[in-house]
Amino acid sequence: MDSLSIRSLLEDLKNADATVREQATKKLWRIWFQQKGIYGLEKIDNSQKLLDAGETTEAEKVLSQLIEEQPDFAEAWNRRAFLYYSIGDYQRSLADCQMVINLNPVHFGALHGMGLCYAALGKYREAIQAFQNALKIQPYSVVNQKLILECTFRIS
Repeated sequence: MDSLSIRSLLEDLKNADATVREQATKKLWRIWFQQKGIYGLEKIDNSQKLLDAGETTEAEKVLSQLIEEQPDFAEAWNRRAFLYYSIGDYQRSLADCQMVINLNPVHFGALHGMGLCYAALGKYREAIQAFQNALKIQPYSVVNQKLILECTFRIS
């Protein structure tokens, strides 16, 4: 998909119409997951099945191999960041989220993930910044708005 289409979808995330925003969000996720075609999508799907089955070590191996083969595949980094977050390895999750942002600066999922990691580490100011950065892309995200309030409450 060309950058004009992606820019249009990013603008749709700021639309007052919730249906327009939801469709744009789904399309962006689809683009990100399909960036490397069927092979990348199958590997991510396989890793998710392993993760769902509690086989985190195997899921990590699949994602790490995919990242080694295709280091510019932002969603592979994002899925591994999610895996690390899910097992409480917040530092490694943060590092992978940062790689996602380096590859895809508008990846609101990775920005949200960074916020979750910072909050889990008790770094509430950094968490707020990450959630605010996600809101610049998805201004109607209620979850990020709520998390900013929660982190602000924890600071005060």
